[in-house]
Amino acid sequence: MPVITHIEDLRVLAERRVPRMFYDYADSGSWTESTYRANESDFQKIKLRQRVAINMANRSTASTMVGQPVAMPVALAPVGLTGMQHADGEILAARAAKAFGVPFTLSTMSICSIEDVAEGTGRHPFWFQVYVIRDRGFMERLIERARAANCSALMLTLDLQILGQRHKDLKNGLSAPPKMTLPNILNMVTKPRWGLGMLGTKRRVFGNIVGHVSGVEDMGSLSQWTASQFDPTLNWNDVEWIKKRWGGKLILKGIQDVEDARLAVSAGADALIVSNHGGRQLDGAESSIRALPPIVDAVGREIEVHMDGGIRSGQDVLKARALGARGTYIGRAYIYGLGAMGEAGVSKSLEIIRKELDTTMALCGRTDINAIDESILLPGTYRNP
Repeated sequence: MPVITHIEDLRVLAERRVPRMFYDYADSGSWTESTYRANESDFQKIKLRQRVAINMANRSTASTMVGQPVAMPVALAPVGLTGMQHADGEILAARAAKAFGVPFTLSTMSICSIEDVAEGTGRHPFWFQVYVIRDRGFMERLIERARAANCSALMLTLDLQILGQRHKDLKNGLSAPPKMTLPNILNMVTKPRWGLGMLGTKRRVFGNIVGHVSGVEDMGSLSQWTASQFDPTLNWNDVEWIKKRWGGKLILKGIQDVEDARLAVSAGADALIVSNHGGRQLDGAESSIRALPPIVDAVGREIEVHMDGGIRSGQDVLKARALGARGTYIGRAYIYGLGAMGEAGVSKSLEIIRKELDTTMALCGRTDINAIDESILLPGTYRNP
Protein backbone atom coordinates (compact mmCIF):
# COMPACT_ATOMS: atom_id res chain seq x y z
CA MET A 1 0.00 0.00 0.00
CA PRO A 2 1.44 3.41 -0.97
CA VAL A 3 1.79 6.15 1.62
CA ILE A 4 -1.30 8.38 1.38
CA THR A 5 -0.53 12.03 2.16
CA HIS A 6 -3.08 14.06 0.15
CA ILE A 7 -6.24 13.66 -1.91
CA GLU A 8 -4.30 13.25 -5.16
CA ASP A 9 -2.82 10.00 -3.79
CA LEU A 10 -6.36 8.67 -3.32
CA ARG A 11 -7.34 9.77 -6.83
CA VAL A 12 -4.43 7.89 -8.39
CA LEU A 13 -5.32 4.76 -6.43
CA ALA A 14 -9.02 5.02 -7.31
CA GLU A 15 -8.18 5.37 -11.00
CA ARG A 16 -6.32 2.05 -10.78
CA ARG A 17 -9.05 0.20 -8.90
CA VAL A 18 -12.37 1.47 -10.31
CA PRO A 19 -13.65 0.50 -13.79
CA ARG A 20 -13.06 3.24 -16.32
CA MET A 21 -16.72 4.07 -16.97
CA PHE A 22 -17.46 4.63 -13.28
CA TYR A 23 -14.21 6.45 -12.52
CA ASP A 24 -14.81 8.79 -15.49
CA TYR A 25 -18.40 9.38 -14.38
CA ALA A 26 -17.14 10.92 -11.14
CA ASP A 27 -13.98 12.53 -12.47
CA SER A 28 -15.25 14.51 -15.44
CA GLY A 29 -17.13 17.63 -16.44
CA SER A 30 -19.37 18.65 -19.31
CA TRP A 31 -18.30 19.73 -22.77
CA THR A 32 -14.72 21.12 -22.67
CA GLU A 33 -14.51 20.72 -18.87
CA SER A 34 -13.36 24.33 -18.50
CA THR A 35 -15.59 24.97 -15.47
CA TYR A 36 -14.58 21.66 -13.92
CA ARG A 37 -10.92 22.70 -14.15
CA ALA A 38 -11.57 26.29 -13.01
CA ASN A 39 -13.27 25.06 -9.84
CA GLU A 40 -9.89 23.74 -8.72
CA SER A 41 -7.47 26.19 -10.33
CA ASP A 42 -9.21 29.34 -9.05
CA PHE A 43 -8.60 28.19 -5.47
CA GLN A 44 -4.87 28.14 -6.18
CA LYS A 45 -4.88 31.82 -7.15
CA ILE A 46 -6.06 32.83 -3.68
CA LYS A 47 -3.07 33.42 -1.38
CA LEU A 48 -2.89 33.20 2.39
CA ARG A 49 -1.28 35.55 4.92
CA GLN A 50 1.26 33.78 7.10
CA ARG A 51 1.35 35.03 10.70
CA VAL A 52 3.95 34.24 13.38
CA ALA A 53 4.56 34.50 17.13
CA ILE A 54 0.87 33.91 17.87
CA ASN A 55 -0.34 31.37 20.43
CA MET A 56 -1.59 28.45 18.32
CA ALA A 57 -2.69 26.17 21.18
CA ASN A 58 -6.25 24.93 21.72
CA ARG A 59 -7.30 25.05 18.08
CA SER A 60 -10.79 24.01 16.98
CA THR A 61 -12.27 23.24 13.56
CA ALA A 62 -15.70 22.51 15.05
CA SER A 63 -18.65 24.46 13.71
CA THR A 64 -22.29 24.04 12.66
CA MET A 65 -24.12 23.58 9.34
CA VAL A 66 -27.88 24.34 9.32
CA GLY A 67 -27.78 24.14 13.11
CA GLN A 68 -26.10 20.73 13.21
CA PRO A 69 -22.76 20.40 15.05
CA VAL A 70 -19.94 19.33 12.72
CA ALA A 71 -16.31 18.40 13.41
CA MET A 72 -15.35 20.78 10.61
CA PRO A 73 -17.46 22.82 8.16
CA VAL A 74 -17.45 20.04 5.57
CA ALA A 75 -20.23 17.71 4.43
CA LEU A 76 -20.18 14.82 1.99
CA ALA A 77 -22.00 15.97 -1.14
CA PRO A 78 -24.62 13.88 -2.93
CA VAL A 79 -23.02 11.82 -5.70
CA GLY A 80 -25.00 9.56 -8.01
CA LEU A 81 -23.85 5.98 -8.57
CA THR A 82 -21.63 6.07 -5.48
CA GLY A 83 -22.33 2.36 -4.98
CA MET A 84 -20.66 1.68 -8.32
CA GLN A 85 -17.36 3.19 -7.14
CA HIS A 86 -17.24 0.51 -4.46
CA ALA A 87 -19.77 -2.11 -3.38
CA ASP A 88 -22.28 -0.67 -0.87
CA GLY A 89 -20.51 2.67 -1.33
CA GLU A 90 -23.22 4.93 0.10
CA ILE A 91 -23.45 2.88 3.31
CA LEU A 92 -19.68 2.91 3.74
CA ALA A 93 -19.41 6.66 3.12
CA ALA A 94 -22.26 7.39 5.53
CA ARG A 95 -20.57 5.28 8.23
CA ALA A 96 -17.29 7.13 7.75
CA ALA A 97 -19.06 10.49 7.95
CA LYS A 98 -20.91 9.43 11.10
CA ALA A 99 -17.68 8.33 12.80
CA PHE A 100 -15.92 11.54 11.82
CA GLY A 101 -18.74 13.88 12.83
CA VAL A 102 -19.72 15.45 9.50
CA PRO A 103 -22.97 15.18 7.49
CA PHE A 104 -23.45 12.66 4.69
CA THR A 105 -25.84 13.50 1.85
CA LEU A 106 -27.48 10.65 -0.05
CA SER A 107 -28.36 11.20 -3.71
CA THR A 108 -31.73 10.19 -5.12
CA MET A 109 -29.68 8.47 -7.85
CA SER A 110 -27.83 6.30 -5.34
CA ILE A 111 -27.30 2.57 -5.59
CA CYS A 112 -28.02 1.94 -1.91
CA SER A 113 -31.51 3.07 -0.91
CA ILE A 114 -32.55 5.51 1.80
CA GLU A 115 -33.54 2.53 3.91
CA ASP A 116 -30.22 0.76 3.28
CA VAL A 117 -28.26 3.76 4.55
CA ALA A 118 -30.54 4.23 7.57
CA GLU A 119 -30.11 0.58 8.53
CA GLY A 120 -26.39 0.58 7.81
CA THR A 121 -25.77 3.56 10.10
CA GLY A 122 -28.07 2.60 12.96
CA ARG A 123 -30.57 5.27 11.87
CA HIS A 124 -28.01 8.01 12.42
CA PRO A 125 -29.38 11.24 10.87
CA PHE A 126 -28.17 12.00 7.35
CA TRP A 127 -29.22 14.41 4.62
CA PHE A 128 -31.14 13.46 1.50
CA GLN A 129 -30.96 15.09 -1.94
CA VAL A 130 -33.88 15.25 -4.37
CA TYR A 131 -34.58 16.53 -7.88
CA VAL A 132 -37.85 17.94 -9.16
CA ILE A 133 -39.23 15.18 -11.35
CA ARG A 134 -42.48 14.84 -13.27
CA ASP A 135 -43.89 12.04 -11.13
CA ARG A 136 -45.00 14.13 -8.15
CA GLY A 137 -46.51 11.10 -6.43
CA PHE A 138 -43.10 9.42 -6.40
CA MET A 139 -41.55 12.65 -5.08
CA GLU A 140 -44.03 12.77 -2.22
CA ARG A 141 -43.29 9.13 -1.34
CA LEU A 142 -39.56 9.82 -1.55
CA ILE A 143 -39.87 12.73 0.89
CA GLU A 144 -41.89 10.57 3.27
CA ARG A 145 -39.27 7.81 3.06
CA ALA A 146 -36.58 10.35 3.92
CA ARG A 147 -38.60 11.47 6.92
CA ALA A 148 -39.13 7.88 8.05
CA ALA A 149 -35.37 7.22 7.72
CA ASN A 150 -34.61 10.05 10.18
CA CYS A 151 -33.08 12.38 7.58
CA SER A 152 -32.36 15.71 9.23
CA ALA A 153 -32.24 17.93 6.12
CA LEU A 154 -33.53 17.81 2.56
CA MET A 155 -31.34 19.12 -0.26
CA LEU A 156 -33.03 20.20 -3.48
CA THR A 157 -30.82 20.30 -6.58
CA LEU A 158 -31.97 23.07 -8.92
CA ASP A 159 -29.47 22.88 -11.79
CA LEU A 160 -30.36 19.54 -13.39
CA GLN A 161 -33.57 20.29 -15.26
CA ILE A 162 -31.72 19.31 -18.43
CA LEU A 163 -28.68 17.04 -18.39
CA GLY A 164 -25.39 18.61 -19.48
CA GLN A 165 -23.47 16.61 -22.08
CA ARG A 166 -20.55 14.71 -20.59
CA HIS A 167 -18.46 13.38 -23.43
CA LYS A 168 -16.70 10.67 -21.43
CA ASP A 169 -20.00 9.12 -20.31
CA LEU A 170 -21.20 8.91 -23.90
CA LYS A 171 -17.94 7.39 -25.11
CA ASN A 172 -17.85 4.89 -22.24
CA GLY A 173 -21.45 3.84 -22.77
CA LEU A 174 -22.48 4.80 -19.24
CA SER A 175 -26.22 4.23 -19.05
CA ALA A 176 -28.79 2.28 -17.07
CA PRO A 177 -27.94 -0.53 -17.54
CA PRO A 178 -24.28 0.14 -18.51
CA LYS A 179 -23.41 -0.93 -22.03
CA MET A 180 -21.33 -4.08 -21.79
CA THR A 181 -19.07 -3.33 -24.73
CA LEU A 182 -15.91 -5.39 -25.20
CA PRO A 183 -13.67 -2.52 -23.96
CA ASN A 184 -15.83 -2.13 -20.83
CA ILE A 185 -15.81 -5.85 -20.11
CA LEU A 186 -12.06 -6.09 -20.58
CA ASN A 187 -11.52 -3.08 -18.33
CA MET A 188 -13.70 -4.53 -15.57
CA VAL A 189 -11.70 -7.79 -15.69
CA THR A 190 -8.60 -5.79 -14.73
CA LYS A 191 -10.31 -4.53 -11.52
CA PRO A 192 -10.58 -7.71 -9.38
CA ARG A 193 -11.05 -5.93 -6.04
CA TRP A 194 -13.99 -4.01 -7.43
CA GLY A 195 -15.44 -7.09 -9.11
CA LEU A 196 -15.30 -9.26 -5.99
CA GLY A 197 -16.98 -6.53 -3.99
CA MET A 198 -19.81 -6.20 -6.50
CA LEU A 199 -20.31 -9.97 -6.59
CA GLY A 200 -20.70 -9.90 -2.82
CA THR A 201 -23.54 -7.36 -2.70
CA LYS A 202 -27.14 -7.42 -3.90
CA ARG A 203 -27.12 -3.63 -4.36
CA ARG A 204 -26.45 -2.98 -8.05
CA VAL A 205 -29.42 -0.87 -9.21
CA PHE A 206 -30.82 2.53 -8.23
CA GLY A 207 -32.20 1.48 -4.86
CA ASN A 208 -34.40 4.53 -4.33
CA ILE A 209 -36.26 3.92 -7.59
CA VAL A 210 -36.37 0.25 -8.61
CA GLY A 211 -39.31 -1.39 -6.84
CA HIS A 212 -40.70 1.98 -5.74
CA VAL A 213 -42.16 3.10 -9.08
CA SER A 214 -44.93 1.25 -10.86
CA GLY A 215 -43.52 -0.55 -13.90
CA VAL A 216 -39.88 -0.04 -12.91
CA GLU A 217 -38.64 -3.43 -11.80
CA ASP A 218 -35.28 -3.74 -13.57
CA MET A 219 -32.48 -1.68 -15.12
CA GLY A 220 -34.08 -1.71 -18.58
CA SER A 221 -37.38 -0.17 -17.46
CA LEU A 222 -35.47 2.15 -15.13
CA SER A 223 -33.60 3.67 -18.08
CA GLN A 224 -36.84 4.57 -19.85
CA TRP A 225 -38.39 6.03 -16.71
CA THR A 226 -35.34 8.11 -15.74
CA ALA A 227 -34.96 9.61 -19.22
CA SER A 228 -38.49 11.00 -19.02
CA GLN A 229 -38.53 12.25 -15.44
CA PHE A 230 -36.21 15.26 -15.07
CA ASP A 231 -38.61 18.19 -15.24
CA PRO A 232 -37.61 21.14 -17.46
CA THR A 233 -40.57 23.14 -16.12
CA LEU A 234 -39.01 23.43 -12.64
CA ASN A 235 -39.68 26.85 -11.08
CA TRP A 236 -39.80 28.51 -7.68
CA ASN A 237 -43.38 27.33 -7.09
CA ASP A 238 -42.00 23.79 -7.05
CA VAL A 239 -39.55 24.82 -4.33
CA GLU A 240 -42.46 26.09 -2.24
CA TRP A 241 -44.35 22.81 -2.86
CA ILE A 242 -41.40 20.74 -1.65
CA LYS A 243 -40.77 22.98 1.36
CA LYS A 244 -44.37 22.55 2.53
CA ARG A 245 -44.31 18.77 2.15
CA TRP A 246 -40.96 18.38 3.86
CA GLY A 247 -41.42 20.82 6.71
CA GLY A 248 -37.84 20.49 7.95
CA LYS A 249 -34.46 21.98 7.08
CA LEU A 250 -34.24 22.73 3.35
CA ILE A 251 -30.99 23.35 1.45
CA LEU A 252 -31.07 24.64 -2.15
CA LYS A 253 -28.17 23.46 -4.32
CA GLY A 254 -27.03 24.99 -7.59
CA ILE A 255 -27.06 28.75 -6.96
CA GLN A 256 -24.49 30.71 -9.00
CA ASP A 257 -26.20 34.07 -9.47
CA VAL A 258 -27.02 36.84 -6.98
CA GLU A 259 -30.57 37.18 -8.30
CA ASP A 260 -31.18 33.45 -7.77
CA ALA A 261 -29.67 33.73 -4.28
CA ARG A 262 -32.24 36.41 -3.41
CA LEU A 263 -35.01 34.16 -4.73
CA ALA A 264 -33.67 31.33 -2.55
CA VAL A 265 -34.02 33.61 0.48
CA SER A 266 -37.57 34.50 -0.54
CA ALA A 267 -38.38 30.79 -0.87
CA GLY A 268 -37.61 30.34 2.83
CA ALA A 269 -34.69 27.95 2.47
CA ASP A 270 -32.42 27.40 5.45
CA ALA A 271 -29.25 27.36 3.33
CA LEU A 272 -28.13 27.65 -0.26
CA ILE A 273 -25.15 26.03 -1.92
CA VAL A 274 -23.10 28.05 -4.39
CA SER A 275 -22.52 25.28 -6.90
CA ASN A 276 -22.11 24.61 -10.62
CA HIS A 277 -22.67 20.86 -10.20
CA GLY A 278 -18.94 20.22 -10.14
CA GLY A 279 -18.59 21.62 -13.66
CA ARG A 280 -20.91 18.87 -14.93
CA GLN A 281 -23.74 21.05 -16.21
CA LEU A 282 -23.10 24.52 -17.74
CA ASP A 283 -19.58 24.47 -19.10
CA GLY A 284 -18.24 28.02 -19.25
CA ALA A 285 -19.90 29.05 -15.98
CA GLU A 286 -17.58 30.68 -13.48
CA SER A 287 -16.03 28.66 -10.70
CA SER A 288 -17.89 28.32 -7.42
CA ILE A 289 -15.20 30.11 -5.43
CA ARG A 290 -15.45 33.12 -7.77
CA ALA A 291 -19.24 33.14 -7.55
CA LEU A 292 -19.19 32.92 -3.75
CA PRO A 293 -18.21 36.45 -2.56
CA PRO A 294 -20.95 38.42 -4.41
CA ILE A 295 -23.60 36.01 -3.15
CA VAL A 296 -22.33 36.24 0.43
CA ASP A 297 -22.34 40.04 0.14
CA ALA A 298 -25.92 40.02 -1.14
CA VAL A 299 -27.62 37.48 1.14
CA GLY A 300 -25.11 36.21 3.69
CA ARG A 301 -26.87 37.93 6.58
CA GLU A 302 -30.25 36.42 5.63
CA ILE A 303 -29.41 32.82 4.81
CA GLU A 304 -26.62 30.34 5.49
CA VAL A 305 -24.38 30.27 2.41
CA HIS A 306 -22.47 27.07 1.61
CA MET A 307 -20.38 26.15 -1.43
CA ASP A 308 -19.07 23.17 -3.34
CA GLY A 309 -16.87 22.64 -6.39
CA GLY A 310 -13.14 22.07 -6.57
CA ILE A 311 -12.39 21.43 -2.90
CA ARG A 312 -9.46 19.04 -2.71
CA SER A 313 -7.76 20.17 0.50
CA GLY A 314 -8.23 21.71 3.90
CA GLN A 315 -6.70 24.89 2.52
CA ASP A 316 -9.59 25.12 0.05
CA VAL A 317 -12.04 24.74 2.92
CA LEU A 318 -10.30 27.54 4.81
CA LYS A 319 -10.33 29.86 1.79
CA ALA A 320 -14.03 29.24 1.22
CA ARG A 321 -14.73 29.91 4.89
CA ALA A 322 -12.71 33.14 4.69
CA LEU A 323 -14.88 34.27 1.79
CA GLY A 324 -18.06 33.71 3.76
CA ALA A 325 -19.08 30.08 3.23
CA ARG A 326 -20.55 28.73 6.45
CA GLY A 327 -20.17 25.21 5.11
CA THR A 328 -18.46 23.37 2.27
CA TYR A 329 -18.99 20.05 0.48
CA ILE A 330 -16.65 17.46 -0.91
CA GLY A 331 -17.71 15.09 -3.68
CA ARG A 332 -14.81 13.83 -5.75
CA ALA A 333 -12.42 14.05 -2.78
CA TYR A 334 -14.31 11.40 -0.82
CA ILE A 335 -15.28 9.42 -3.92
CA TYR A 336 -11.57 8.98 -4.68
CA GLY A 337 -11.10 7.63 -1.17
CA LEU A 338 -14.07 5.28 -1.52
CA GLY A 339 -12.88 3.90 -4.84
CA ALA A 340 -9.35 3.52 -3.53
CA MET A 341 -9.94 1.95 -0.12
CA GLY A 342 -13.64 1.70 0.68
CA GLU A 343 -14.81 3.07 4.04
CA ALA A 344 -11.22 3.49 5.23
CA GLY A 345 -10.53 5.65 2.18
CA VAL A 346 -13.45 7.97 2.94
CA SER A 347 -12.19 8.29 6.50
CA LYS A 348 -8.71 8.99 5.15
CA SER A 349 -9.98 11.76 2.88
CA LEU A 350 -11.68 13.44 5.83
CA GLU A 351 -8.58 13.08 8.01
CA ILE A 352 -6.40 14.62 5.30
CA ILE A 353 -8.70 17.59 4.87
CA ARG A 354 -9.05 18.25 8.61
CA LYS A 355 -5.29 18.08 9.18
CA GLU A 356 -4.64 20.50 6.31
CA LEU A 357 -7.40 22.79 7.57
CA ASP A 358 -6.07 22.77 11.14
CA THR A 359 -2.43 23.30 10.16
CA THR A 360 -3.17 26.08 7.68
CA MET A 361 -5.47 27.86 10.11
CA ALA A 362 -2.70 27.81 12.72
CA LEU A 363 -0.06 29.14 10.33
CA CYS A 364 -2.43 31.97 9.46
CA GLY A 365 -2.49 32.86 13.15
CA ARG A 366 -6.00 31.64 13.99
CA THR A 367 -7.23 29.00 16.40
CA ASP A 368 -11.01 28.97 15.83
CA ILE A 369 -12.61 28.18 12.46
CA ASN A 370 -15.60 30.35 13.41
CA ALA A 371 -13.36 33.43 13.63
CA ILE A 372 -12.01 33.05 10.09
CA ASP A 373 -12.64 35.94 7.71
CA GLU A 374 -11.06 37.67 4.71
CA SER A 375 -8.24 39.05 6.81
CA ILE A 376 -6.39 35.71 6.52
CA LEU A 377 -6.16 36.20 2.73
CA LEU A 378 -3.60 38.27 0.85
CA PRO A 379 -5.33 41.40 -0.49
CA GLY A 380 -5.74 41.47 -4.24
CA THR A 381 -5.77 37.69 -4.66
CA TYR A 382 -9.30 36.72 -3.76
CA ARG A 383 -12.00 39.14 -4.88
CA ASN A 384 -11.16 38.41 -8.50
CA PRO A 385 -9.18 35.17 -8.28
